[in-house]
Amino acid sequence: MSVLIAVTALPCGLLIGLLLGALGGGGSVLAVPALVYLLGQSPHAATAGALVVVAVGAVSGLACHARAGRVRWVAGAAFGALGTAGSFTGSRWSASVPPGVLMAAFSGLMLVVAVGMVMRGNRGNRDGRRAAAEETGAVAAAGAAGTATAAGSVRPAEPERSKRSKRPERSKRPREWATGAVSLWDAVRTSSGRRTAARASRDSGAGSHRTRPLRTVVTASAVGLLTGFFGVGGGFVVVPALTLVLGLEMPVAVGTSLLVILINSGAALATRAGTGSLDWPLLATLAACAAAGSSLGNRLAGQLRPQTLTTSFAALVTVLALAMAATTLPSL
Repeated sequence: MSVLIAVTALPCGLLIGLLLGALGGGGSVLAVPALVYLLGQSPHAATAGALVVVAVGAVSGLACHARAGRVRWVAGAAFGALGTAGSFTGSRWSASVPPGVLMAAFSGLMLVVAVGMVMRGNRGNRDGRRAAAEETGAVAAAGAAGTATAAGSVRPAEPERSKRSKRPERSKRPREWATGAVSLWDAVRTSSGRRTAARASRDSGAGSHRTRPLRTVVTASAVGLLTGFFGVGGGFVVVPALTLVLGLEMPVAVGTSLLVILINSGAALATRAGTGSLDWPLLATLAACAAAGSSLGNRLAGQLRPQTLTTSFAALVTVLALAMAATTLPSL
């Protein structure tokens, strides 16, 4: 590995890790274009080497999610094991595909990733606005209940009394306001209880999700096939699959998907181990920079707007996909 390639690998790895840490997935799709167009690797070597970067990123992310209790080890291991056959098939199939066809198909995959990221960002914005509207409505209803109670507790006007007789009336005002405050608190607590009950009902519904064995096997095999053929983690596919097929909640699905990605990447890398030589110093440098960038991305995620990050990433992936298609399609 030359000094120029090593210097080029540093910002590439940092960018990939930064996107992985800030967006929680999708950044590994940039590893193959970086290895091919910037680091001088062949398409087949790039799809194999990208698995190393994906595996390292999955290990570092899995450790963080495991400490937070967001990994379902049995479900993730079973789903990943079911995908190893697809990963093996995808790896063998990718080795027999011409390089131009492989890169053209990869450009199509990048467009799919960009569209998926935009849709996920829009869905997150809608959910956030809906939750904010529910909170605003609950607070408004609670405020109205408290105002009505405070108004009802005011007594009618009484005949004019002496200054000495007015003192007890003045001392009763804090008691009236206290009554209104208690009513306001009761309304807020009732509204909060209703939301908690609704959330518990949804959680129990998710927990009682009925798993279909055939659907699970087909989905896991498709995820493994994608990982083996393109050399990507496939988190943009694994997370929805775990949510829809196994009924996992989104945070748990994100953490468990890293275990699935690690298993599929390991199986695909083992399948490709004897098909060609890998530039291990280059891959180690790229993976180490990606791990450092992922840590930085986790810190920046809370300081930047998710919509801005998602839109910028989708725009970058779209531009790269169109450039790759313009380069590879005419030569087919």
